[in-house]
Amino acid sequence: MEPDQAFLEYAVKALVDHPESVETTRTIDQMGVLLTLVVHPEDMGKIIGKSGKTAEALRILLRVVGMKGNARVNLKINEPIGGKREQENKTVDQVVEEL
Repeated sequence: MEPDQAFLEYAVKALVDHPESVETTRTIDQMGVLLTLVVHPEDMGKIIGKSGKTAEALRILLRVVGMKGNARVNLKINEPIGGKREQENKTVDQVVEEL
């Protein structure tokens, strides 16, 4: 595991209530390194933080870690299945069907 990915997993697992659900993937393209993070749906608020401050802090720290290896590191936080956005996008028929 690369240092940037190991750092992300370490930091996120320290923040969440379900560290066993933390998953990261690392891909490299012409834009740099992309780290994709998946966490338990209940932990999304802790990772994003108030007004996105925690997520922004993680992104800044990852850029610093990436500078050591001359790489541009970006973070993508995947919305979990059943997350808030998915619930907001339901149609009226889908909500009635669930009732």
